Amino acid sequence: MDEKIKTFKALSDKNRLRILKLLEAKPLCVCELNAILEIAQSSTSQHLKVLKDVGLIKDKKQSYWVNYYLAQNVKDNFIREQLKIIAKSFNDDAVIKKDNRMVRKINRKSLCCK
Repeated sequence: MDEKIKTFKALSDKNRLRILKLLEAKPLCVCELNAILEIAQSSTSQHLKVLKDVGLIKDKKQSYWVNYYLAQNVKDNFIREQLKIIAKSFNDDAVIKKDNRMVRKINRKSLCCK
């Protein structure tokens, strides 16, 4: 039960939900997420840590960047179901729509993570 509570707590923050919705589009690095969310890089990193700790996202180092992406082939049924719910949710929200427009335009090479 404690793991499920940790997951619900992770999902109770609007920026973490925004991150999950952004990662539906493509893997992103901290700089890309930070540019879209417009919050401090340390806050972005902390949100990513929380999401990773509960198993909603994973990361992989590629070249200069650490890319974050939604967890795939999740064995934990609870986590898998939460990701399905999020995928179907918030799509009509104005902030999520704006984020989706921005994620299509973002160019990591022009950001700070060179």
